[in-house]
Amino acid sequence: MEQNRVMAAIETILFAMGDSVEIETIAKALEIPEEDVRDAVHALEERCNEPQSGLMINWLEDSVQISSRPEYYEYLVKIAKAPKKQVLTDTLMETLSIIAFKQPVTRAEVENVRGVNSDFAISKLVSYDLVEEVGRKEAPGRPLLFGTTEQFLRSFGIRSLSELPDLGTDQIEEFREEAEKEVDGRLDI
Repeated sequence: MEQNRVMAAIETILFAMGDSVEIETIAKALEIPEEDVRDAVHALEERCNEPQSGLMINWLEDSVQISSRPEYYEYLVKIAKAPKKQVLTDTLMETLSIIAFKQPVTRAEVENVRGVNSDFAISKLVSYDLVEEVGRKEAPGRPLLFGTTEQFLRSFGIRSLSELPDLGTDQIEEFREEAEKEVDGRLDI
């Protein structure tokens, strides 16, 4: 299949699906190798990077999605009802960070790190589609495991979890000391 036709087919698939689509799924649908799909998506991405384009390509792990450019969002708002802005409080950001760096992780493991009940925070992150249930831990009671979603990647502008910064032992120790001071402050010790 000719490259322009492949690009047009991928553009059509991504537009119609709305959500991200795995490269493997596109390759099967078009009956071409995955590498040809990646090449065509990269070419489509270059075309979308032109100043006259209002669209952009988002890579999310081994999936791809087409979306509107953030700088044109104001025009969409004028036509569609503006979605309610999600506010990530310090508590939600702390909980989300723990899940992002330690995933898959149980609610109890999050609470162990935070030192407080995290039911509300995890439920709110699930409702924001930043966190999802990813399975059950092979342990007594088979507790739920949580991990981040593709929406998490989109929201933070990263393509893969591998782009998250590495936490060195110094940073971990600094975070631990800050957490202990915060707990001591709450207890007035």
